[in-house]
Amino acid sequence: MVRYVYDFKDGDRNMADLLGGKGANLAEMTRLGLPVPPGFTVTTEACRAFLATGEEPEGLSAEISQHLSALETTTGRLLGQPDDPLLVSVRSGARFSMPGMMETVLDIGLNDASVLGLAKVSGSERFAWDSYRRLVQMYGSTVMGVDPALFEEAMTLLKGAREAPDDVRLDASDLAWLVETHKRLIRDETGRDFPQSPAQQLQQAILAVFRSWNAERARLYRMREHIPDDLGTAVTVQRMVFGNLGPDSGSGVAFTRDPATGRPGLYGDYLPNAQGEDVVAGIRDTVPLAELERLDPPSHRQLRDHAQTLERHYRDLCDIEFTIERGTLWMLQTRVGKRTAEAAFAIATELVGEGLITADEGLNRVDGDQLGRLMFPRFDTDKADAAIAHGVPASPGAASGVAVFDSAEAVGRAGAGERVVLVREETTPDDLPGMVAAQAVLTSRGGKTSHAAVVARGMGRVCVCGAQDITVNTQARRLTARGGTVVEEGGVISVDGSTGAVYAGAVPLVASATMRYLESGEQADSVVAAVARALEHADVVKKLEVRANADTPEDAARARRFGAQGIGLCRTEHMFLGERRKLVEEMILARTATGRERALAALLPLQRRDFASILEAMDGLPVTIRLLDPPLHEFLPDRTDLAVRVAATEAAGGQPDAHDMELLDAVNRMHEENPMLGLRGVRLGLVVPGLVAMQVRAVAKAVVERLRAGGSPRAEIMVPLVGAVEELRLTREQVERVLAEVGEGTGVPVHCPVGTMIELPRAALTAGRIAEEAQFFSFGTNDLTQTTWGFSRDDVEAAFFSAYLDKGVFTASPFETLDREGVGRLVRIAVEEGRAVRPGLETGVCGEHGGDPESIHFFHAVGLDYVSCSPFRVPVARLEAGRAALGGSDSGDSR
Repeated sequence: MVRYVYDFKDGDRNMADLLGGKGANLAEMTRLGLPVPPGFTVTTEACRAFLATGEEPEGLSAEISQHLSALETTTGRLLGQPDDPLLVSVRSGARFSMPGMMETVLDIGLNDASVLGLAKVSGSERFAWDSYRRLVQMYGSTVMGVDPALFEEAMTLLKGAREAPDDVRLDASDLAWLVETHKRLIRDETGRDFPQSPAQQLQQAILAVFRSWNAERARLYRMREHIPDDLGTAVTVQRMVFGNLGPDSGSGVAFTRDPATGRPGLYGDYLPNAQGEDVVAGIRDTVPLAELERLDPPSHRQLRDHAQTLERHYRDLCDIEFTIERGTLWMLQTRVGKRTAEAAFAIATELVGEGLITADEGLNRVDGDQLGRLMFPRFDTDKADAAIAHGVPASPGAASGVAVFDSAEAVGRAGAGERVVLVREETTPDDLPGMVAAQAVLTSRGGKTSHAAVVARGMGRVCVCGAQDITVNTQARRLTARGGTVVEEGGVISVDGSTGAVYAGAVPLVASATMRYLESGEQADSVVAAVARALEHADVVKKLEVRANADTPEDAARARRFGAQGIGLCRTEHMFLGERRKLVEEMILARTATGRERALAALLPLQRRDFASILEAMDGLPVTIRLLDPPLHEFLPDRTDLAVRVAATEAAGGQPDAHDMELLDAVNRMHEENPMLGLRGVRLGLVVPGLVAMQVRAVAKAVVERLRAGGSPRAEIMVPLVGAVEELRLTREQVERVLAEVGEGTGVPVHCPVGTMIELPRAALTAGRIAEEAQFFSFGTNDLTQTTWGFSRDDVEAAFFSAYLDKGVFTASPFETLDREGVGRLVRIAVEEGRAVRPGLETGVCGEHGGDPESIHFFHAVGLDYVSCSPFRVPVARLEAGRAALGGSDSGDSR
């Protein structure tokens, strides 16, 4: 038979799945001999059974009655007895802390008779009627569904009539009147009376707490915090102790260290003559916990001692709720406390230093999300007006600058010393110079894996995408917010890539000491020193290498400073922009082999210099160079712009420019309805003669240059978008032929491994065949997610992802955190089948998931050799790779 109820003395902190966090920790404090009011816990199993059927599970009532009888024996009182009543609290307590999201009912057992007995035994009529009105109010709203605002309104009217600034100034007769008023409200709103039966009060309160698991606010909180919906909540039933008995009583919340900074010492708030709910509700101003030392020195001393006991027992920051009843201290709750990112690193380091935890445990007390929050600058929002728009927070950080609406303007103004924000409907590779010049990028379309987002993250640029509250008019060079705010070009805006907020005007920034450390090694404070120690230990224990996605020598050098162990993705298409675009146009427009070869020959030395510089920056470390991936039409002018320009000239009676006509013809000829699934990647190399040879020759010559200079270049050549082994075989033959030619021509042997990106489901499912030709696999999880789900990543996030998240289709965007069931299964299949054919096959990931903390743990589990991410995510990836090696999945309940 299933057991649904446990006395506090029968459990411990390891039973949180069954007893919830609150019940497990109350049991643990009881075992430690701390002053905990006695009670029992109704399990999460009982909650799940009730929610599944809508009926109280068989045997639950009997178990509750049995444990209530034991509690009555222990206390020497009966629930609700008229002369000296036992009163209990009923509180929620899920496995993971969900503060304020579910229900609580205090003072159960009071009724019209027992309130008089409580007044007599306590010697305070006011206290008794105050407790009764709390029960009627809580029960009425929580169990009977009355709008809480109606009770608050009655209290407000009474305080106004009595000219009382707070409820403490109301006397017993006032509170007795309020009880009757509340009872009438319940009768008027529900047609039912407030129950006088204590047993009914207890039963219905427990069921109401069960139901509150599925309340809208609880669901929303779980969605935001990625807490599963099927856990259910436990319910604790505990003898009431009273902080509202007078000036020698009170309630408070304490932390064993400062949760904001991590500094040791007792921190918190105390409220004299109040119950615990008053402290968190903010109905009166609390006093610092230090004031308790003056008000009640013995209780403060006991609290300090108990706090030290708990911190040493839990070996972590503890959050404590307590009540003092007429000079007697009672411990009502403890849990591992939530803390800021700064405090997380500081506390972990200090606990390691104190010998309470090991260095491995310290690493598992922090996480990549916390490190990311320390790396990026922040706005001082206290000094900001209301945001004019919100979008997708695509690349963290905060920046202000003048709004510009095209790349050239961004470059020009930045060159003149202005800080600029590039504003576009969406960006294309042509916007790269403007993105480099800008402090931030703002788009009205796209999502977290759109071009703007991916490139901005790679460069460490602040970015907000998909800001649908704004309309971008590039012709008029202005943006208009939904609320009517208009920002003309040259007007200042501020973009918060951490929250997605956009502000008119400049908002002051708070500098990041952590970023200064990563850039220069400067350890400005103890938090930065703690970050440094955590990263050093992660590097020692991690199994995954961490590489960077970098396309320029500057990005490569930064990635190396940040701890990257190579480049996992060097995108060659970015090297074809700017002035070089004309040469690409010539290649595309060439009508003869000679013309095409001439254009390719002009591109070759430029690519060679690019590769040589990157290989120099990463000397001795692997550099994986991806052959050209995007469709060629992306290097041509926009089709619509060309057509409009030609048509306008013809309409005016003029002769269109011959070059425009030639370009328009080429664009029309190459137009595709879905270019991302068209002529791109490996297909380009097989269809466009000389393209692969030019790029490989540039790589090979760069390798020779570095070898002759005494370097240790480790170039690898990666073929994108392979779906069939024959594609890779044909391309590899071209690559090896060119490598051999360069080696023979220079007298310097050139050895570059040739591998492929696995970014199509067919490639993953035929990985065994592909491994016959590939010397390494790199998973392009952006496109693999897109092609597995059938999503257009630039469209779907803004179109319906919010609805999917609300409805529980996703718990997180599959473009942010890897979809383990679908895309992850393909990765696992490809690794296993690839290594079955080629033992020791090197495997890595170069999609955006390579910098996502949760995804990194999956990549470690499936046995990848490395992850590659933007330079600015390298420290986060290093930290999470270390945590993954230790089996850490999150930092507990501390975030």
